[in-house]
Amino acid sequence: MSQQQQERLSVFDIFKIGIGPSSSHTLGPWRAAEQFIQLLKSKNVLQQVTNIKVLLYGSLAKTGVGHGTDIAVQLGLCGFDPVTFDVDAIDSTIAAITTNHTISINQEIEIEFNPSVDIVFLRNESLPFHPNALTLCATITEAAIAQTYYSIGGGFVVAENENKSNLEQIDLPFPIDNSQDLLYNCMKTGLGIHGIVLENEATWRTEKETKEGVLKIWHTMRDCIYRGAHIGGELPGGLHVVRRAKSLNNKLLKGKRYADFAEWMVQIQSGGQQFQYILDWVSCFALAVNEENASFSRVVTAPTNGAAGVIPAVLLYYIIFCDGNDEEKIIQFILTASEIGCIFKKGATISAAMGGCQAEIGVSSAMAAAALCESLGGTPRQALMASEIAMEHHLGLTCDPVGGLVQVPCIERNTMGAIKAITACQLAMQSNPDNAKVSLDSVVKTMWQTAQDMNHKYKETSDAGLAVHVSVGLSEC
Repeated sequence: MSQQQQERLSVFDIFKIGIGPSSSHTLGPWRAAEQFIQLLKSKNVLQQVTNIKVLLYGSLAKTGVGHGTDIAVQLGLCGFDPVTFDVDAIDSTIAAITTNHTISINQEIEIEFNPSVDIVFLRNESLPFHPNALTLCATITEAAIAQTYYSIGGGFVVAENENKSNLEQIDLPFPIDNSQDLLYNCMKTGLGIHGIVLENEATWRTEKETKEGVLKIWHTMRDCIYRGAHIGGELPGGLHVVRRAKSLNNKLLKGKRYADFAEWMVQIQSGGQQFQYILDWVSCFALAVNEENASFSRVVTAPTNGAAGVIPAVLLYYIIFCDGNDEEKIIQFILTASEIGCIFKKGATISAAMGGCQAEIGVSSAMAAAALCESLGGTPRQALMASEIAMEHHLGLTCDPVGGLVQVPCIERNTMGAIKAITACQLAMQSNPDNAKVSLDSVVKTMWQTAQDMNHKYKETSDAGLAVHVSVGLSEC
């Protein structure tokens, strides 16, 4: 939101490894539960806890079941890390808690816990700071401790009455709050967007550590695409949505054989450069990621889970079809994308509960457009123009998940966001930014104003739009 200017964000704040299906409804509450456990430990009362109750408000209550909020909180209370926790163990872990009515807090102390009683969905109550709110209450021997947290999008969590984070106090060599700041720094130094980001990242860690971390982000994206393109069947949740990435992959490859990701890319490249062929592959990449996301698998928030497929799809398009198969080029792409995400988070929002789907798919498309443009040789001004074009044509996009699940229309929207990003890049590359009528800062401001004016029903509540006009049980068409 606009009041978040002056916040100093890293590439690893925008890109986080986690578990689907939602960064705000799954990863955020998971992290909130972890923070609550740390709060109890800091007060030296963890061993005295006899009961924990979780209160979910607003959007977390209305679509929390479909988004796995209850599951995420329980896993967080157990002390598991979403970056490393075995996704195949989720079902059995939750089943054991539900059956036994006990939970092992931080794997240290076992207490009685009945999810159907101790997790309360307050669907008609919202807290004023943010629609995604939850309160955790622990009963201890002589008293009770409660803390409210807000999951503000992209896996970011803010505790009520929390002091500003250390990130906000850090002096970066190139402080950036908006695109004008970014462009000024690029012009002053002669560096591209990714170069400015890399200089700022050096405030927190060495260049080698930053690059290794960025490649880990890419490897997680890569593995997610490959896995998702080879798993069929239906998605969980009861909508009976059929996974399509595998069948599309098989149709496009026509029986070609391969043993791993590298060989898979070679076979994809061998199919040529026809427009329709490339278009189908970009869609396949995006579908693969978000089908994995909907299946509680491991993804990268980019900048959110609901929009996790856009940037990997465009990045893999760049790698396979635009000679981008080089680690340095991949690092530059991700660094550039991250700065655009930072600008939107500071000047508007990346939370669908605050801004609708324009805050997720729109932002991810804008990030991908700028990254692709600079990667293909565009100037910083052209990259910012590409980002503006991508977001301009997502303004007003609502969030209306059918059945409260991150499936319909969310999965297909990732394919649309990826294609719009590529188109925006092409337009910017063939244009003179001097003639642009709309700046990126103007579109960020407009997006935030649109978010404020948007009816709350269209902000991840499943109270309007497709969510009420599509019968639960129908497959996505």
